[in-house]
Amino acid sequence: MTVLRPRTAALTGVLTTAAALALSACGAGSDASTTADGRSAASATSAEDFGGVDGLAKEAKKEGTLHAVALPRDWANYGALIDGFEKKYGIKVEVENPTGTSQDEISAVTARKGQENAPDVLDLGSSFSQSAAQQGLLAPYMAAGFSRIPDDQKDSIGRWSNDYGGYISFGCDTKRVQTCPTTFKDLLKPQYKGQIALNGNPGKSGSAFGAVYAAALANGGSFDDIQPGIDFFAQLKKEGNYIPVESTPATIEAGKTPISIDWDYLNAGYTDALKAKGRGWTVAVPSDGQFSQYYSQAINKEAPHPAAARLWQEYLYSAEGQNLRLKGHARPALMAAMDKAGTLDQSAAAKLPKVSGTPSFPTESQQSSAKFVISQSWGQAVAG
Repeated sequence: MTVLRPRTAALTGVLTTAAALALSACGAGSDASTTADGRSAASATSAEDFGGVDGLAKEAKKEGTLHAVALPRDWANYGALIDGFEKKYGIKVEVENPTGTSQDEISAVTARKGQENAPDVLDLGSSFSQSAAQQGLLAPYMAAGFSRIPDDQKDSIGRWSNDYGGYISFGCDTKRVQTCPTTFKDLLKPQYKGQIALNGNPGKSGSAFGAVYAAALANGGSFDDIQPGIDFFAQLKKEGNYIPVESTPATIEAGKTPISIDWDYLNAGYTDALKAKGRGWTVAVPSDGQFSQYYSQAINKEAPHPAAARLWQEYLYSAEGQNLRLKGHARPALMAAMDKAGTLDQSAAAKLPKVSGTPSFPTESQQSSAKFVISQSWGQAVAG
């Protein structure tokens, strides 16, 4: 999926906002997005189906707006991406509830079906994109870079594809923590009492979900067995090291969450922001629990602005869009392909947190099973 809150607001945030907005009925694929020769943006599965990117851009400009939920400006460089898209195409990007979760996005799609303020596009944790596809909520679409995305990082018919990702990491306030942890085993040390936080509930937040998976891998679990990760956080809470406080830029700056387990690109972003204020914040990818995951892009099957939604995908997967991700410390899905093509920003790539080895990823089935286990066990074991 931030120097706002990284995608962990409660579900009620979307529903409350939805009730407060005027709800005008405007289904996807309206006449405004159908050309004189009968081409419909809502049914286009590639730019070629709508006269290329220029054709999409022309129609998207008529629509005038792209509506999204839970895109914080400081999450994976969304601010620069939104500004770049608006400048390039003259289309206003409206972002509602920027601190929301992946589940909030899905809930907004289902609750606002046929309404003008339904999300056009979705940025979802990998497991959430897969469940949204299973629910029939997503439109098949393949942006220009789709063929170069690794097969295990995209839906075969284009309902979702990975865009950017990173590793679970430990961010650490060097002013308040004498020796920063580098392994999950370190987190159990009594010196970290009252200092360790996640950025939300792993049942709603993709990054918190990844943190539990990483803890499982560090403690004898596997992609098929996330329970050791839940048990680990239960132990951290029992020892008093884990605090059930949502880690945010505000809590970090205030010293309330000195150790934040989060994606490395978010922690790296905090490093930049805090350095400017004379504060020290380090980032370490734990050597005993390396877990890498991507966030996926998708289009609402009934997007009220279908041409703008598809144009947004084209922009995100362009060399410009992918390099902007990289400048936000995230690893773009097309990184290897762009490196080979000579279009990768090598200076930005050199600044990424260092890791060893090649990451592997849980399958759709494994993630679905893990989400079920968390839904059944987390509250009682950790949050309760």
